[in-house]
Amino acid sequence: MTAQKICLIGGSGFIGRHLAAQLASRDHRLTIASRRTAPPDFRVLPSAELVSADVHDPAQLAKLIAGHDAVINMVGILHGSRAQFEKAHAQLPEKIVAACRLQNVRRLVHVSALGAAQDAPSDYQQTKALGELAVESSGLDWTILRPSVVFGRDDAFLNMFASLQRLLPVLPLAGTGCRMTPVWVEDVARAICECLARKETVGKKLDLTGPETYTLADLARLAGRASGHPRPVFGLPDSLAMLQAALMEWLPGPTLMSRDNVRSLRWDNVSDQPFPSSLLGFEPAALSALAPDWLAGRGRNAAASRYRAKAAR
Repeated sequence: MTAQKICLIGGSGFIGRHLAAQLASRDHRLTIASRRTAPPDFRVLPSAELVSADVHDPAQLAKLIAGHDAVINMVGILHGSRAQFEKAHAQLPEKIVAACRLQNVRRLVHVSALGAAQDAPSDYQQTKALGELAVESSGLDWTILRPSVVFGRDDAFLNMFASLQRLLPVLPLAGTGCRMTPVWVEDVARAICECLARKETVGKKLDLTGPETYTLADLARLAGRASGHPRPVFGLPDSLAMLQAALMEWLPGPTLMSRDNVRSLRWDNVSDQPFPSSLLGFEPAALSALAPDWLAGRGRNAAASRYRAKAAR
């Protein structure tokens, strides 16, 4: 594939760090919009330029996008008010579409979320659906990716469950029965790369799921066992779960669970469509083959070795 100049919006987060490394390995030149200090990962990527920009400002956004071959939008927030969700998930995609049209940048890959729907129970899911609508009606050469919950060595998901079980004698949990199909962060990053390389992905909305289905309680127990601190996991009724989340929203530090998160857990995070392997050219990795190694602190290079072997196929 011909090297491209690609603008990553929301590229300094969890998925973005992995994506930047994969894009750089394919000789693409990257512009990464961020309002934060560059993570160490980016400082070792000679083909990546970190640009300080307010992507919600149309003038700054248009200037940022100008001269690129493609734009990838990965902006997403997990906690906030309805207005904050709409700003990040609905209004920003509209502004990105307008900036792409203004600067004649045709290719747009938009990372949404599995379960995005206007009739979904949470603001997160509803506003993600509004962002999808803005992209689908853009007239651009778009692809929408909808990953399930994303896991990886440096995630804030399985690692959170492992950390909590090191500290707590039991783990009370909302939405324990919610079913999920976790997808590896490296596979999400690879899917984005393949979309840029494959014209047949234009105009497609693709669900990205792993090959295994778990309940949230299953995942919490797996994290506890693998990290060596298994604890009893029990489900909270919805009323208590909402009360617990309301209290967590007021605690100092990062929010572990919000009331909107609890509402999201009322819907299963699964898809009736298989992972698009034939379209993207690879099969997704299983959580059970990867996560226990890093949760247990074993073989720091084990997951990377598996990935390299899989990528070579």
